[in-house]
Amino acid sequence: MISSNTKLAEAYIHYVGNKSIEQGFVISKQNIDLTLELHDKLNKFFLEKFEQVFEFYQFYHQSSMSFHQLYNYIETFYNGSISFKELTQKIAALLYECSTHPKIKPGELYICNFKNVVFHDKEVEAIGIYKTEDKKGYLDINYQQESYKLRFKEGVDINKFDKGCLIFKDIENGNYTIAIIDNQNRSEEAQYWKELFLGVEPINNDYHQTNQFLKLTKNYVTKQLTEEFEVSKTDQIDILNRSVEYFKSHEKFDKEEFETEVLYHPNIIESFQKYNTDYRETHEVTIDDIFDISNPAVKKQAKVFKSVLKLDKNFHIYIHGNKDMIEKGVEDNGRKYYKIYYNEEA
Repeated sequence: MISSNTKLAEAYIHYVGNKSIEQGFVISKQNIDLTLELHDKLNKFFLEKFEQVFEFYQFYHQSSMSFHQLYNYIETFYNGSISFKELTQKIAALLYECSTHPKIKPGELYICNFKNVVFHDKEVEAIGIYKTEDKKGYLDINYQQESYKLRFKEGVDINKFDKGCLIFKDIENGNYTIAIIDNQNRSEEAQYWKELFLGVEPINNDYHQTNQFLKLTKNYVTKQLTEEFEVSKTDQIDILNRSVEYFKSHEKFDKEEFETEVLYHPNIIESFQKYNTDYRETHEVTIDDIFDISNPAVKKQAKVFKSVLKLDKNFHIYIHGNKDMIEKGVEDNGRKYYKIYYNEEA
């Protein structure tokens, strides 16, 4: 991402409030004065976190790209019709128009023009758009007149921005490649960043397909499977563990092979196939029956494939392998129990 040639050529900071409560937005007339020290720190601040981004997006509009505002603003900048300063002002105004959810926080909007960013083993131009909303407190210490002066201040955490994207001028099929970071992407109001403002859809690569199929599998096992079959919690966890293990131990995904190795039973396989078809239609995703497995996607999804058996509020049992080593039963007095077998105590 960052090389010795990477240069932050120009950057502006604007302020964007919440339109629903008429907070307005403030346009800066001057760009940031980039000293050598500030240039290097901002390069790291704005680019380093994207090293760990593996899912990429492209601009999308359901009717025509001629109606996609952000895409057209960037096009007019790169073809020389507007200056970078004008581009940043248009972007700030667009974000304000999209900031209508009552919970959206106001904050600083940083827009950067990068040269020679390393992407897919080549150096390309990129536009970075970032927003900081939360401030951190810190102590400002100064030595004056043989004594220390202490003041409390608030500022931006140099290690974190709340939302950000890099729009790479790596054009394929007339589009751009986009990397996104949203540290609040679980909250409803955060969707405005990706859907309303950026207007993007995932690029259908190996990462996206691996990620989507694992999501589909998790939803089926935790929601649909128990509605159709009498399945214990340990059986659910066992299927989830086998699913992740399949993706960890194979380089290429084969849907038929996955169903045979992971699901076993013909009735469950038939149920899964129907759910698979319905899921793809409902969520409007395309998943091939055979694709190369993306290890970063497996690593990401493995974190949410829970192998924990929760018993009241007293015990959590982590099941990582052979479910035959755990037995469920009920005593004569109605008390439920699990019996656990093991070979060695770690």
